[in-house]
Parts: sequence; C-alpha cells; structure tokens
Amino acid sequence: MRMTVKFLDLQSQYRSIKKEIDEAVLGVLASAQYVLGPEVERFEEEFATAHGVAEGIAVNSGTSALHLALIAAGIGPGDEVITPSMTFTATAAAISYTGATPVFVDIDPHSFTMDPALVEGKITGQTKAIMPVHLYGQAADLNPLLAVANARGLTLIEDAAQAHLAEYRGQRVGGIGHIGAFSFYPGKNLGAYGEGGLVTTNDPAIAEKIRLLRDWGQKRKYDHIMIAYNYRMDAIQGAVLRVKLRHLEDWTESRRRIAAHYQEYLGELGLALSREVPERRHVYHIFSLFHPERDQLQEHLRAAGIATGNHYPIPVHLQNAYESLGYREGDLPVTERTAREQMSLPLYAEMPETDVEQVCDGIRGWIHGR
Repeated sequence: MRMTVKFLDLQSQYRSIKKEIDEAVLGVLASAQYVLGPEVERFEEEFATAHGVAEGIAVNSGTSALHLALIAAGIGPGDEVITPSMTFTATAAAISYTGATPVFVDIDPHSFTMDPALVEGKITGQTKAIMPVHLYGQAADLNPLLAVANARGLTLIEDAAQAHLAEYRGQRVGGIGHIGAFSFYPGKNLGAYGEGGLVTTNDPAIAEKIRLLRDWGQKRKYDHIMIAYNYRMDAIQGAVLRVKLRHLEDWTESRRRIAAHYQEYLGELGLALSREVPERRHVYHIFSLFHPERDQLQEHLRAAGIATGNHYPIPVHLQNAYESLGYREGDLPVTERTAREQMSLPLYAEMPETDVEQVCDGIRGWIHGR
C-alpha cells in the first residue's frame, strides 16, 4: 500500500537546501580534491566546535568511528567492553572487530540507555572500556559511568551515533567521555549523502592516533608507521555535512516541537512514549511508542497509509551472530521488553503538522476501536 505519511523524507530536506548543497558539491568537483582535504578539515573543526570538544576526526562511517575509538583506547583480543544490547549491531560489531568481547548490560526503563547501577557487577579483570549508547537521541547517564571508568582505569567511549547536539547536564555529548563516535548515515539527524562518521576527543594523543589509523598509518605519503586502515571521509561528504551542520540546530528544534506534539496529542491515551529525562536534551532521532500489542498497532497504521519502524526488534545479545556468547532470553529483561514493545513514529524536521495529526488520529482510532 502507498504510504501517505512517510517515516522519513530526505527529498524534502534536500529541496529546502538545494542551492547550498549543489554549490558545495560542485565546488568539490571543481577542486578535484575528492578524499579528505580542506572541506573535510573544516567540517571536523566546525563539528568539534558545535559539540564543545577539542578534536574531531572524520572517517567513512559511524562503525569505523567506533572501531578506531576502541583501537585508540588500546582494546584488543582478550579484552572486554561493557555495552548495552539495546542498540544497532554496529556497537557490538566494532568491539568484535578488535578481537575483544562485548559484555551486555541492561538498560534503564525511563531513558532506555545503559543502567549505571548494573555496570560495576559486570567489571572483570579483562574489562578495558565502558561504551554507553545515547539511544534514540537521548544521552546516557554519563556522570556515574565516568566515575566508575575513572576509578577503575577504564576508557569511557560514547556511542553518539544517534545524538548530534544532544546534551547531558548542559554539555553536549561527544566530549564528556574520553572518546565519542558519531554516524552520518543518511537517515541520521545530521546525515551525509552516503556514509560518514567522526570521532571526538579532548585528548590530542588519541586524536593523532586516530588520524593515523584512518589513513594507512601515514604521517606523510608512503611513510607508514603502523598497520592501519582506509577509513577516510570523502570530500563530497565533508562539503555536504558542512552545509547541513549550519541548519542542524533549527532542524533539532523542529524535531523537538514535533515530539512535543506527539506527547501532547497522545498523552491523554495513557501510552508509554519517548520522554526527555531531566537535565538532558533529547534530540529525537527516533520518537518511540511502547505497547504490548505493538505489531497489531503497526499493522493498523500501515493499512491507514502510515509508515512506522522498529528500533530494534531483536536485541544484540539474542542475535544469532552473538549466540556463542551464551546469552539467553530473560538475561536482560528491560532490554527484551523494550525490543518487544517499541515502535518508531514518523518524525523528521520538515514533517507537516497535518501528518503528525494523521498519525495521532490513526493511533487513537486503534486504541478506541479495540
């Protein structure tokens, strides 16, 4: 069936900034500097400034950003990294790429981010890092996690793939932990026209190591001082992201207004919805509704021409790819309930108010018709 309410509309965003984007892309083509180069360097500086962090190192994907963050932290075979299972598989995969083992911890039922109270019980002699995920666009509870990390000599790596401009106690994410990792996958709040990612840190030594790791371990051409990777950002993505970054604050406020409308229109129905935790700024990459009969509600909305999504219906600890770790259903009860009940409502900065109302009317109709 044709969807009359889209989940995401990247074409409308492009139309709103077409002149700026076209000029930026054509500028790269005219320069013939297609990999790294001045557009990427300027984007790194501008993104770091926007997040109040000293260093930004652009790479070719959010997964690469996580991978290099872990390597720079000294993570390798035999090590363990504590992380939530309620996330996209890239979080755990990046840990696996280093030869280390992800150790999954349950989430807080209010923020849907790592529960700090459970972390100490997961630390072993092999633990080297804690990697919380700022899920759906809301920051994890970083202060207690950072306190544990510092007390135990661990690295705190922020998976900020969904959290551009999100804040925790007045500070933007990415520079609160020791290292941060962002994604610019096209559907993100700040999305490239392809793949892209970036690592943030206030530690110049870490920044220097990541710059080497992303570009074949070379300080100058053909002089390779370490075995490394081809994780460079291309210049077109840097140019596109520079344009979009100038609009990101306005887009974020639009997302927050739409989220507030959902909360107002649907709150009277007694539904469990995404909520902003006090002292955090939620940027609503995803607006979630939670219901035990989620699948029936989604089918009702689909029949009404309303697109929805699921983030994420199978938590990582129950994925076949991680079966060897021995987790079983029931090990992470809050995570598992969230995965069963979560659905994502349409939300993007350019979303018409009439579409928001149509989504809410569809949900009301299903609730009242049961």
